Amino acid sequence: MEKIRISSLAKELGVKSSLLIDKCHETGLMHVTHHANTLVPEQAEMIRQLFQPGIKATPVKEEPKVEKKTVPQVPEQETEQKKDVKEPLRVSNTNKNVQPTKDVKVHKGDTSRKHMFVKVTPVKTFWKKKRPPVPPHQKRNEPFREVAEKKKLTFKEKETKVVMEPPITVKDLSSKLGIRANEIITKLLLEHNIRATINQILREDIVELLGLEYGVEIRIKKREIMEEQDLLAHQVSTRAEDMVYRAPIVTFLGHVDHGKTSLLDSIRQTDVAAGEVGGITQHIGAHKVETNGKHVVFLDTPGHEAFTAMRARGANVTDVVVLVVAADDGVMPQTEEAINHAKAANVPIVVAVNKIDKPSANPMRVMQQLAGLDLIPEEWGGKTQFVETSAITKKGIDALLERLLLESEILELKANPKNPARGVVLEAHLSEGRGVVANVLVQDGTLRQGDIILCGKTFGRARFMTNDKGIEVKEAGPSTPVSVSDFSEVPEAGDKFYAVGDIQKAREIAQERQEKERETSLMKYQHVTLDNLYTKIAEGNVKEIRLILKADYKGSVEVLKKALEELSTPEIKVRILHAGVGGITESDVLLADASDAFVIGFYVTAEDRARILAEEKGVEVRLYKIIYNATNEIKAAMEGMLEPESKEVVLGQVEIRHVYNISKIGNVAGCYVKSGKITRNAFVRLIRNNIVIYDGKLESLKIVKDDVKEVRAGFECGLKIANYNDIKVGDIVEAYEVQKITRTLAV
Repeated sequence: MEKIRISSLAKELGVKSSLLIDKCHETGLMHVTHHANTLVPEQAEMIRQLFQPGIKATPVKEEPKVEKKTVPQVPEQETEQKKDVKEPLRVSNTNKNVQPTKDVKVHKGDTSRKHMFVKVTPVKTFWKKKRPPVPPHQKRNEPFREVAEKKKLTFKEKETKVVMEPPITVKDLSSKLGIRANEIITKLLLEHNIRATINQILREDIVELLGLEYGVEIRIKKREIMEEQDLLAHQVSTRAEDMVYRAPIVTFLGHVDHGKTSLLDSIRQTDVAAGEVGGITQHIGAHKVETNGKHVVFLDTPGHEAFTAMRARGANVTDVVVLVVAADDGVMPQTEEAINHAKAANVPIVVAVNKIDKPSANPMRVMQQLAGLDLIPEEWGGKTQFVETSAITKKGIDALLERLLLESEILELKANPKNPARGVVLEAHLSEGRGVVANVLVQDGTLRQGDIILCGKTFGRARFMTNDKGIEVKEAGPSTPVSVSDFSEVPEAGDKFYAVGDIQKAREIAQERQEKERETSLMKYQHVTLDNLYTKIAEGNVKEIRLILKADYKGSVEVLKKALEELSTPEIKVRILHAGVGGITESDVLLADASDAFVIGFYVTAEDRARILAEEKGVEVRLYKIIYNATNEIKAAMEGMLEPESKEVVLGQVEIRHVYNISKIGNVAGCYVKSGKITRNAFVRLIRNNIVIYDGKLESLKIVKDDVKEVRAGFECGLKIANYNDIKVGDIVEAYEVQKITRTLAV
């Protein structure tokens, strides 16, 4: 439906727009106040009919105390009798303020409608519209003055002290100092030799230096991230009447294959070691065992040396450490590492001399070795308890449990089950059907189903919990290991978790920690500048082996990553491009293809699409179940990338006895091979008076006129040194070759 403008309709009817506006007001179309307003076709047709004979205009609705002008109407009878109006039309009206016009204007283009165009001239007071009254306390132009005042620039004194929070970009600094960003960028380039963009994050020292140069003291305020202790400080109760006894948390540490898991199997009546690949524990487990009416929680940490970080984390969350030492092997390197971890955590140690049933067992030697490491038995006047055990015959198991309970009584381990739960994450992984699953150990308070959990950079709700036997539980008290599902993402192994009351607060804290970690990574990243350009080029000979690491558990990722990175040497760097939990996906293969890397999977497999894509792209995917297999293969690959070592081997010495000058060839030497041999492709040194005069290669080697490949000792030959003619009788030509020797990584 096309609307008609008032100006167009007035032109069509041959009248002024003001008259047409008045007609609209008479018919009740009060929204028409300007010639640019529009009418719908029905309204326009109604206005057209007002200018046709026989149509009476709708009277105007007069508002109180406001006079409205009226348009005189042409009587119907008069218009029918007089079709041609030659005299001025007189219209009677009761309103005395309205005067009839003295002339009639007729549209030039249409003579048949001359009688329609009548102009009424109102009085002056009627023609001008009255504006609404203005309150006496307000002036008419006051709003415009207020706008003008707001537009005025107000200058304030320049601030001499500014507080900013990192990360600080050029844009932030420009806004805070009131200086154009282009000026700051130019200053950084010319005076500090730093190429920066407007959104680039600046180092804190550079920000402070720029502030001093602009006469402003910039104080950088570190973002304070709320810690869990601050969040729950008001919720923790330590009243004596609320404290109850809690089970001790015991960790088994020791050298690989010394029987830690087998000994734990005997205690908890399970068979875990048989299910481990190669009999080596690959993950941390927690189990609650009841003995003599009391409970003891055992943590089984891996025994492989690559899991040093896992064992250290286990020692830090435990109350008592059981150091397992095989009676036939004695103290091994990992045994010493376990002792150091326990001492660093200030945790008491109980020594279990295992495999006492073997014929070659020598517990006395073990006690002597440990005494040299400051673990002196009680029988010898020390404080360390020693228990002789056997996982096969069950010897010493009950004695070990009694010692652990005695140690826990000495420590006076107590907790408040009324507090909100807090503890530590032992392991976390992605589970099909359950999402993110974390194996946690509750250290204090009680964790209930539905509780909101804040854990490091992640949060969630404990919707489903199972104990160490796989049975669903509704709550878990102090010193209880449980498996909890429904986290926002996989938490880090070793992260502390806390039960909070507000999920929004937990989300905010987790996001703040993620942003802080991202800011830290951005600040560490160094872009190429003119200062370090030549350094980067010089480092181009440093080779790099790029890896993408995927594993089933977060702890496995952490330790495998550390073990591989420790293989780096000054010549070859191991760079982990990406490490995560879960199977190998298409995105991992694409990243490896773009970065010229290969993928390592530990206890995971590749998806079908990822496997097909890897074959298409030529990306190598390797899967492992034992960590040292992965490290050994990577080490072998790195050794293959090492530049071979160059070694010079002297082949023989030749004495020059005659010098022949041949035109267009140069000086040729007649020689005698004194020792060894000389070959055609050998490098040679020209020695005169025990000084090396020249080092180069042979151009030709002959016997009489025949070219030969080599000449041995006791034979004469002729030779020509390439690009060198200054030879004399009595000079010695030493032949040698450079051998490439394959290098290995230093242990």
